[in-house]
Amino acid sequence: MPLSDSPPFASGIQELMDSFLSMKCRYQAALMEVRTKLEILDDEFEIRYSRNPIHHMESRIKSPQSIAEKLLRKELPITPNSAMDNLNDIAGIRVVCAYLNDIYTISDLLTNQDDIMVICKRDYILAPKENGYRSLHLIVKVPVFLSDGKQMVPVEVQIRTIAMDFWASLEHQIRYKEVRDVPADLNDELHDAAERIYVLDEDMQRMHDRMVSLAAASQQSSESV
Repeated sequence: MPLSDSPPFASGIQELMDSFLSMKCRYQAALMEVRTKLEILDDEFEIRYSRNPIHHMESRIKSPQSIAEKLLRKELPITPNSAMDNLNDIAGIRVVCAYLNDIYTISDLLTNQDDIMVICKRDYILAPKENGYRSLHLIVKVPVFLSDGKQMVPVEVQIRTIAMDFWASLEHQIRYKEVRDVPADLNDELHDAAERIYVLDEDMQRMHDRMVSLAAASQQSSESV
């Protein structure tokens, strides 16, 4: 019998479901804090530079089933306290940017804020995963004020370009079909596609930088007349 079908797993799921509303409240509040900070940065960037570095954002909170399965994989107790103590990705937000440089700009502006505590940073852009996946991953803690006081709640932040998001979304659909062993040649094709997409990101960044320089030169020329 699979462990996920065992009585301890079922009882753990039930305990998580019973506590899920209170858990969800704090993680939802943490997501709102992070999202608001990012929206403010995006709005200010638009005012200062006449463009938005953030194309769109998506957020989610793991379900009790997903939380229990992750605890099971880590061989940890399937309880609400165990989940809150050991899992940093119960709340997650994906930030999709226009250009490569925007990823690091947004990351720096967010993590330099006084009330943000950076727990972990993994740069899968400079050091992509074996399958070709690229993204910048942050685990941050933000203060959430509830009736029982302030709590620092973790949120996983994934920052990537539109092109990286396109690849990751379709790779997930292709890979997670009901096929146990993905053929090696298909893995190679997915990896090659990720590499081509990264080259495209670099090309778009270079063209954007060139246009910014041309616009600045044109403005300087008109002001000197």
